[in-house]
Amino acid sequence: MKTMLFYLAIIVTLCNASPKVVDPLKTTVYGNGLAPDKVVLPARYFYIHAAGEDGRLFHESPPLNFDVHIEGKSPHGMCRTKVDVINRGDGSFLARYNVITDWCDKVVINVQYNGTHVAKSPYYIRDLVYSDKCYCPRDLNIWMIDNECKAASQEDQIVSDLHSFKRVNFSMIRDNLVKRYNQPESISLCHYVVKDQQIWRKCYGKYDGFKMFMDATLLALGRVVALPDMEFFLNLGDWPLSRKGGQQRTSGPYPIFSWCGSDDSHDIVLPTYDLMESSVENMHRVALDVLSVQREKYAWNSKVEKLFWRGRDSRRERLDLIGLARKHSDKIDAAITNFFFFRDEENKYGPKVPHISFMEFFKYKYQLNIDGTVASYRLPYLLGGGSTVFKQISPYYEHFYHKLVPHKHYIPVKRDLTDLIEVITWIRENDSQAQEIAKNAQEFVNSNLSPGHIYCYHMALFKEWSNRLVSPVIVLPDMERLEQTHSCTCKETHTRDEL
Repeated sequence: MKTMLFYLAIIVTLCNASPKVVDPLKTTVYGNGLAPDKVVLPARYFYIHAAGEDGRLFHESPPLNFDVHIEGKSPHGMCRTKVDVINRGDGSFLARYNVITDWCDKVVINVQYNGTHVAKSPYYIRDLVYSDKCYCPRDLNIWMIDNECKAASQEDQIVSDLHSFKRVNFSMIRDNLVKRYNQPESISLCHYVVKDQQIWRKCYGKYDGFKMFMDATLLALGRVVALPDMEFFLNLGDWPLSRKGGQQRTSGPYPIFSWCGSDDSHDIVLPTYDLMESSVENMHRVALDVLSVQREKYAWNSKVEKLFWRGRDSRRERLDLIGLARKHSDKIDAAITNFFFFRDEENKYGPKVPHISFMEFFKYKYQLNIDGTVASYRLPYLLGGGSTVFKQISPYYEHFYHKLVPHKHYIPVKRDLTDLIEVITWIRENDSQAQEIAKNAQEFVNSNLSPGHIYCYHMALFKEWSNRLVSPVIVLPDMERLEQTHSCTCKETHTRDEL
C-alpha cells in the first residue's frame, strides 16, 4: 500500500510539474494590449503564458524570459515606446507598454522567446496608434465594446448603489444637498458638471485638495471617450456621507459619490482615488500599481511563514495587532510606522518603525488587510502581490469587495482579531491551499482591477447615472472650468504616405 501511494505521489508531482522546454507556437499570448489602435490606455498590456511541446502550460518560470519589442513610425521618425515585461513566477508574463510619441503608424508588436516568434507574433496593427495624451474621444458605446466593458446592469455594486436613485432631479435637491453637507470644517465635497465634453466644478469645505484626483480622472477619461452630460457631487473625505435612517428615512437619501462605501450608507462608490491614479499614471508613478506588484521577487517556498503588517495607528485594532505580534512573534511581524490618533499610547505600542518598500511586504507568505479610518485602500495591491491575504471583516467596502469570495481570494478574520492566531496556525498546516488562495487573488486582480477594468467601471457608472438624471444638466454661474491638456488631437491631418 505504501509503495502504491509513493508511486501515486510521483505521478501527481509529474503531472503538476512544468514542462522543461518552451514551445513558441503552443505558448499563448492574449489581451487587448494587442489591439492598441482600439484600446487606448496610459499603459497597454497583454499576457504571455509559456507552454511546452505537449501544450501543457508552465507553472513556474521558464529558463529564459520573453522579449517584447514594438516597431513603428511616428511624425518624428521611429515610434518611441517604453516596454516592461513582468515575470509573475508561475510560467506567465505580463507585458505592458506605453506610447511616448503622439501617434504611431505601421505598428508591429513582436513577442519572442530565445529569438523565435511566439504564438501569432508578429502582430500587425492596422490603424494609427495614439498616445493616451492625445485628445481622441470616441463614441461611448463603441468604446465600451472595444474595451470589453461590462454594462452597469452586470456590475452588482452599481446596481445596488443606484437602487435608491432611479430618477434624480438636481434642480429640486441641489440647494438642499449643498445646505445639508456644507460644513467646511468637517466635510469637503465637490459639485461636478460635464457638459458638451467640458468639465466644470465647484468645491465646498476647507480641505479640498483631493479634488485633484477626480479632476485627473475626468480629464483622462475625456481624452479617450465622449463623456455623457451629467452632474454629481463627490465626497472628498474618508467617511461615507449619505447615512441610512434618521432624517433621510423620510426625505430620501441624497446621491453622493464616494471612494468608500459602508453598510449603513447610501453612497455611490467609485474606484478609489489611489487605484485610479495608479491606472492613469501606470508606468510613470513611483509607487506600485496592480500590474507591477505582480512581479515575482520572492518565490513561494522562499517566503517567511509569518503574517506581515506595517501601517499607521488609525484604528484600535491596529494597536491590538501589535500586542498579538509581541505575544506571538513566531507568527506575526507587525509594527506602527506613524502615531497620530493614539499618540498617548506610543510608549506602549511603539517605537514607530521606518517605512519600507511595499514590494518588501511580499517577502512574507501572509498579509493582513485591516481597516484604517475606513477601508484600507491597499487591498488591491495585497491581492496582486502573490502572498495569502487575511482580511478583517468590515462594514466598509470598495467598489469591488462584493466580488471577492472568502477562502477563495482571501481568508476572513474577525473584526477584533481574536481568531487571528488560530487562522495563522491553520494556514501554516495547509500550505498548498494558502498558495492556491494567493494565486486566485492575483487572477482576481487581473480579471477585475487592471487599468482597463477601472476605466470601464467609471464609464459604466457614468453612463447609467446620466440616464437617471431627469433635470437639464446646466453649468452654474460660479463653477470653474477644468482645462483639458493634450499633446495632439485625432482631428489633425496625418499623411500616412510621408511616414
